[in-house]
Amino acid sequence: MDELRQAAAKAADLMADHLERVGDGPVWQPVPDGDRAWLTTQQMPERGRPLDQLLDDARSRIMTHPMGNGHPRFFGWVNSPPSPAGAVFEPLAAALNPSCAGGDHAGPLLERTVVRWLAGLVGFPHPPGGGLLTSGASMATIVCLAGARQRATLADGWDAREDGLSGHPPLILYVSAEGHSCLHKAAQLLGLGARQVRTVPVDSHYRMDVAALRSMIAADAAAGLRPFCVAASAGTVNSGAVDPLDAIADVAAEHGLWFHIDGAYGALGILADGAAPAFAGLDRADSLALDPHKWLGVPVGCGCALIADPAATRAAFSLVPSYLVDENADDLGWFAEYGPEQSRPFRALKTWATLSHLGRDGVARLVDHTTGLARTLASMVGDAGDFELLAPVTTSITAFRYRPEGAQARDGDGLDALNRAIPAAVQRRGNAFLTGTRLGGTDALRTCILHPDTTEGDLAVLLDEIRAAAKDLSR
Repeated sequence: MDELRQAAAKAADLMADHLERVGDGPVWQPVPDGDRAWLTTQQMPERGRPLDQLLDDARSRIMTHPMGNGHPRFFGWVNSPPSPAGAVFEPLAAALNPSCAGGDHAGPLLERTVVRWLAGLVGFPHPPGGGLLTSGASMATIVCLAGARQRATLADGWDAREDGLSGHPPLILYVSAEGHSCLHKAAQLLGLGARQVRTVPVDSHYRMDVAALRSMIAADAAAGLRPFCVAASAGTVNSGAVDPLDAIADVAAEHGLWFHIDGAYGALGILADGAAPAFAGLDRADSLALDPHKWLGVPVGCGCALIADPAATRAAFSLVPSYLVDENADDLGWFAEYGPEQSRPFRALKTWATLSHLGRDGVARLVDHTTGLARTLASMVGDAGDFELLAPVTTSITAFRYRPEGAQARDGDGLDALNRAIPAAVQRRGNAFLTGTRLGGTDALRTCILHPDTTEGDLAVLLDEIRAAAKDLSR
């Protein structure tokens, strides 16, 4: 145990040193060839190596090449820095190493509290058993849509689990044109087929067009198909747009559709000062996917599926062989009955620690701080003569593009090419990190602000870095 204690202390110092100094260095740099070769081609040792040596390798070869998301000027994708509480408590979960499929121990019991807390943060109804933690929102989406599929087929007098989907009217899923790719993957994995996913157009603010949704449902029903689910977004990854949830809930109720909301990134935006009206209708959903490992900073590997009627997902997944019967289980059974995972890690501990460390007020301050900076960046873009805002700011994402002064609308192809090249050029410079996307048929730059230590000064650095990168590209 002496080796373990010494190594654990050294690992704690490595972690603390990294988090303390991460803002002082470059945001990101390419991995040098020598370290790349070590990372990708090393052979498994014949004999075991001491923990102390392994930690030396981690310090010199691994922690020197981070993704960059711990830095206050990392604005790429939707990747937060780690919460201090999550970083401290995750090793304790590894030390316990339980399987949280079920059973009478701390893991699944604490998970019930964490799921209830998450539902309460965003105002989602939470019946007992109404949710579980997952690896991320992609898995949460599969859980939710499986429940939707099962409810629809049982209502029609057949069972998708028993019969499969062949020989029955195709089940139709409706997804916004700005909807996340995980919805399409879930539809494919659940056997619905890509052809049965309808892409609903968006309005000028990139929100789902409710009139178009209504027309598409009517057309599919008239053609003998089976509309069964509509998936809306509470904060898209391209622009942060929030769909008109209340109006979509009305349509779902009229047609008996399961109403799912993808709030993986944006659902916590409801906590920003004055933001709640934009999220009206979220509490009417049948299911909600959200990611504690996004805005909250819980270390990666923690999503959540919230379900208004847990019987639907239990009907979709419950399978208890004789060797897993637990006579001590309560009426809710095991978490493994509500999703596809049998072996489930102790995700609740790092999430509980993060939420407890922040408190509800701390979560709200984090959301307010980052959404406020997104609006500030939008104002800076609007005031500059060489940038153009492409979408309203609803959450903590700002979508815009670089337009050199004097550039004309006819330069569209050239502007697209320039903006497509800028993110990689900015990343290579090492002083800021942003990513690109396509929005409304235009190549765009987008920032997602999640770091609690990001400042307005960091935003000014970002815009200057974009200008410098564009100048480099024009040489």
